[in-house]
Amino acid sequence: MRRLLSRDLLLKLTAALAGTLLLVLTAWVVVAGPMTVYRVIRFGDTQIDDFRHYPGRRLSASPSPAPFPEAAGPGGVPSTIQITEGEEIPFDQMLARTDTIAFLVIEDGAIVYERYLQDHTASSPSQIFSVSKSITSLLVGAALEDGLIDSVEQPVTTFLPELADQGFDAVSLRHLLTMTSGTDYVENDNPFGTHVILNYTPNLEEEILGFQVVDEPGTVFRYKSGDNALLGLILDRLLAPRSITDYAQDTIWSPLGMEDGGVWSIDSAEDGLERTWCCLAMSARDLAKVGRLYLSDGAADGRQVVSPDWVRQSTQVGGVPTAAWPSELRAAGWRNYGYQWWLASEEAGDYFALGKDGKFLYVNPTTETIIVRLGWNLGNVAPARWIGLFQAIAREQE
Repeated sequence: MRRLLSRDLLLKLTAALAGTLLLVLTAWVVVAGPMTVYRVIRFGDTQIDDFRHYPGRRLSASPSPAPFPEAAGPGGVPSTIQITEGEEIPFDQMLARTDTIAFLVIEDGAIVYERYLQDHTASSPSQIFSVSKSITSLLVGAALEDGLIDSVEQPVTTFLPELADQGFDAVSLRHLLTMTSGTDYVENDNPFGTHVILNYTPNLEEEILGFQVVDEPGTVFRYKSGDNALLGLILDRLLAPRSITDYAQDTIWSPLGMEDGGVWSIDSAEDGLERTWCCLAMSARDLAKVGRLYLSDGAADGRQVVSPDWVRQSTQVGGVPTAAWPSELRAAGWRNYGYQWWLASEEAGDYFALGKDGKFLYVNPTTETIIVRLGWNLGNVAPARWIGLFQAIAREQE
């Protein structure tokens, strides 16, 4: 009798658990949508090869490629490096240990070090995650240069009038660029939350138009992919019938002399919208060309892609008002935020674009150093420590 009761209790518990899971799944489908849930379950966490799984628009290599020359002789990085207390290993071995797939150092316009791992090559594309935000910022600057935007002080509702009832009259393009919009967007991995839904939804515009302003714009810095998504939707409206990818081809890929193609993932195959905050895939060498553009004050191939003033405002300390900058970020070593670029130090004026799992584009204008690091993950190395390594390499170039 005891065994039968135990079996009966087990069956009841199993049924209750299955029912609870079914309710949770049903609620998730209702909140996020069936295709969003399917994509999360089918593909799991975002990875550097996501561009192979989702719809995307392709970028073509420039008809006039502008490769970096290779510097004569060895150099560029230290021969050994200490990654744990008391353990010093060869630099190349450190890259292998940290799941790095590409590491590129350019100084004075020439490649001084280049290494690819795990079957990755100079032409292999990798999704660059939030480094895409800095590319989107570049496109906003190009739209300003082309006269499509009058000023970064224009309110969001100039371009998205349907957001007037949600507090966006007081939100400017500058607020979006500096992530001080005051929206209710929360950046976390809650599967019911806006951030996860934004990454997987096939109905991106609908999600973006649901944002609400809850804090006074300009008073609080909070890192939010949603602010970049708003910039993307604004660009989409401004450029129609051209796509953001078409504009990137004309203003970035061709003038900068990109050697390889790229892919910008979109939310759906039919009339899709680019996921501007996360989902551009490109090669390491071509990403370095964005750094070269900024070292050249925004000019490439005889064309002023963005103004020198845009480059300065994007990458200078002070982009975010002091009162809005959280003390805990500064205490952790994060200096400031420009127009979708992180500022490394006031002294050197160096800056970087940062993406999930250790995607870096680092630029040091003092030593004219560009460093690209791509990987499957951070390799148990904190972002601030990677930046410290880049700064040490740049100092060696002086």
